[in-house]
Amino acid sequence: MSLKAGIVGLPNVGKSTLFNAITNSHVEAANYPFATIKPNTGVVVVPDERLDFLCDMFHPAKRVSATFDFYDIAGLVKGASKGEGLGNQFLAAIRECDAICEVVRCFDSSDIIHVENTVDPERDISIIDLELAMADYESVQNRIAKQGIKARVAHDKVAQYEMAILAPLEKWLGEGKPARTCPDLTEEQREYAKKSFFLLSAKPIIYVANVADSDYTNLDACKYYQTVKAIAASQNAQCIPVSCEIEYEISQLGPEEKKEFLSELGASESGLDKLVKAAYRLLNLSTFFTCGTDECRAWTFVNGMTAPECAGIIHTDFQKGFIKAECYDFDVLKELGSEAAVKEAGKLRQEGKEYRMKDGDVVFFRFNVTK
Repeated sequence: MSLKAGIVGLPNVGKSTLFNAITNSHVEAANYPFATIKPNTGVVVVPDERLDFLCDMFHPAKRVSATFDFYDIAGLVKGASKGEGLGNQFLAAIRECDAICEVVRCFDSSDIIHVENTVDPERDISIIDLELAMADYESVQNRIAKQGIKARVAHDKVAQYEMAILAPLEKWLGEGKPARTCPDLTEEQREYAKKSFFLLSAKPIIYVANVADSDYTNLDACKYYQTVKAIAASQNAQCIPVSCEIEYEISQLGPEEKKEFLSELGASESGLDKLVKAAYRLLNLSTFFTCGTDECRAWTFVNGMTAPECAGIIHTDFQKGFIKAECYDFDVLKELGSEAAVKEAGKLRQEGKEYRMKDGDVVFFRFNVTK
């Protein structure tokens, strides 16, 4: 299951450094606008202590973690919605993503230029909000021109339903505000708009506050971070504080060195691990596991998927010939200490076609496909 988050922001806020750290790759991170033109794609492992535990228990020949795709998208500037800078390319790249990770600069530096000449997180966020909203505003107006006639003249039910959504969206977007924060839509209408109108500013978002090394362990004193945190809270969004430079340094270390480094910072996990997990949850994703001596693997699924649908993630034949899912909770396994103990305690469940998988299910699918 391939889902992707786009890393966006103004030029020179730390996007490419963050991307390098996330994927442990090496894209250009130059100190000038538009250093990144084509979106760089990276696959990052989703940290999961449960898979560590399962591998220690089963000692498999192969370990396969869940993964998540990140896109490093070139910096947006004022006028991007009208093609300024390389706006059209940037907006097209964002459109292909399922979620947005917006990096906001929260540090002062005379060595790294800011495209607006000063550091102001609230202004930077509003610039991106405006550019995405204006691109969506044009899309909404075009759809209104098409569906409005159908709704009035042909009394088309779908068109009438859409117009009830499009009208408040047009007003809200026209004020430069993102579609995801439009207050005049029901949850059902919001979901319909997200799936049917492909609006950039309707995509779920995480704000990544890129703070100075010196502020990383004392965020309460960082006024820039507090500004971003407040904006995120007002949108019911998450704000993850990171120091992109520190995270890049951490990404170069081995597992033991990484633990020691984090311990010195007084942290149990890196900011990037928090970001990856947050992006995973943002898209309503969860994990089930398959385990054995051959392989222990974490599989990604969308919450609400049934057992046969999850079986189909492994192989289409598993879904076609699905018989049942034999599964137990990871927490039960951890508590009882072995798979045998889980069975003896009667905690191994037999689930059928209507069962909706839960995060942390350890499962064996039984199926039969006749040719």
